[in-house]
Amino acid sequence: MRLDYLTIFPDYLAPLQLSLPGKAAAGGLIELHVHDLRAWTHDRHRTVDDTPYGGGAGMVMKPEPFGEAFADLGLAAGTAREHTTIIFTTPSGEPLTQELAHELSTRERIVFACGRYEGIDQRVIDHAAELAEVREISLGDYVLNGGEVAALAITEAVVRLIPGFMGNADSIVEESHAAQSGGLLEYPVYTKPASWQGRDVPDVLLSGDHGRIAAWRRQQQLERTAVRRPDLLHPAAAATEWEIVPAVRADAGELMTLMRACWVQEAIEADDLGVPALHETYEQVVEGILTWDTYAVRTAGRLVGSVRGRLAPPPEGEGQMWDIGRLCVAPDLQGRGLGRLLLEHIMRVTPAQATSYSLFTGVHSARNQRFYKKAGFRLRPDLPAPPKAVVMTRRR
Repeated sequence: MRLDYLTIFPDYLAPLQLSLPGKAAAGGLIELHVHDLRAWTHDRHRTVDDTPYGGGAGMVMKPEPFGEAFADLGLAAGTAREHTTIIFTTPSGEPLTQELAHELSTRERIVFACGRYEGIDQRVIDHAAELAEVREISLGDYVLNGGEVAALAITEAVVRLIPGFMGNADSIVEESHAAQSGGLLEYPVYTKPASWQGRDVPDVLLSGDHGRIAAWRRQQQLERTAVRRPDLLHPAAAATEWEIVPAVRADAGELMTLMRACWVQEAIEADDLGVPALHETYEQVVEGILTWDTYAVRTAGRLVGSVRGRLAPPPEGEGQMWDIGRLCVAPDLQGRGLGRLLLEHIMRVTPAQATSYSLFTGVHSARNQRFYKKAGFRLRPDLPAPPKAVVMTRRR
């Protein structure tokens, strides 16, 4: 991944060369390029700001330096959109979340436009949107002096998710934020000595009983989340009630509604209403339940998740495949780990004769593709796929 930073204070970004990001750059895993925006000014004072039209306090960053910088960095209209994201750090942007960090970690290139003063001329943002994907991102509901601090924070959150960045990949899975911890905040952690300034490590952590330790940590997550982020607790608590059971014919109506809710969301994102699940009739949903090994999850009286699998005729040169389909989770519970549990379950019940798993998803469904890649699936452009879809497989 290549990361570029446009700033009027290049020294502010010196910490990029420290710790793990610095090691990753030295090892060639990432490229870091910090650019002084004033290099694209042409007056004696190297001016990057001017007074705002319409009046008001403060100054606004001028469009010309950014426009020239984008051009010199090789950002031309239509050539970088699929692989490059230009990030404007601004308090009026979308909040930085772990889900967003995961999404950005799949990009080949990220360009940070670090604002100062009262912000950047809106025409810069509009122009950038013609060159690449644009994301306006905020660290939270407060104002900083400039975008450099936010750029550093976003960089740390994103690059640590790149495969090979962390020496121990398990540490990424176990630690917070809630999106990585089943919807709950992280439990408290301790190290040696066992007693310090009259405070002792909880006895359960010294017991060696891994079952008790896991239960204690889960309870600590629930209590901490209830106090600090109660808005996260209800969906997360529901996770303890999730039970995956075989679907029955009577589930067809709710299952059809669930699929419509999930795939309308995908169709909107892809601007394509041709998603097959959107066109299934009630009778076809019933047939699917009867002819596939279909599983469902209910909580609080609702059907909130489903997945199905069946043996498929093997492609030429391939072993027997277990075809996975219709993995869906209710929109209000997405991001809580239920999709992962459903995928793990349908893989666990695979018949013995299957040697690999296969599935397909939308060619423009970047989020789905990332999800399956994290589960070990890889794209198979050599295998036939439905229109506007891609096939992904994984060895058993």
